[in-house]
Amino acid sequence: MHRVLVPVDGSAASERLADALLGLREWYREPLEVHLLNVQPPIASGTVKMFISRTQIEDYLREEGIKALAGARARLDAAGVPYQHHIGIGDAAETIVAYAREKSCHQIVMSTRGLGGMASALLGSVASGVLRLAEVPVTFIK
Repeated sequence: MHRVLVPVDGSAASERLADALLGLREWYREPLEVHLLNVQPPIASGTVKMFISRTQIEDYLREEGIKALAGARARLDAAGVPYQHHIGIGDAAETIVAYAREKSCHQIVMSTRGLGGMASALLGSVASGVLRLAEVPVTFIK
């Protein structure tokens, strides 16, 4: 099995990743084991935590993660491609790289920019961070 991590944030660019990955399947000698990952930013404000319980915050982050994963999951489901999905919380680049390491992924396939991308930047900040930190090949899809 060739384990591929596909980070998605719910942006149009990240949703196209599933389609691109499906188009690239014949490039691989081994069957793909796809891992979809959405990373939610932590809610660090002490003021927020005074009025909202930890459970409510976790439920909210899980709901947002499920929404962000929906497009990629639907595309993989329609193609009959099995996958695992996960929602992480933390710095996006660090969480992506840590997840790839934890799951022994052979490759990361991701968008050059997502929801927070600036048109003038060559790579988005998350993509740049993953490229700098990753210990496995990173493939970018526009």
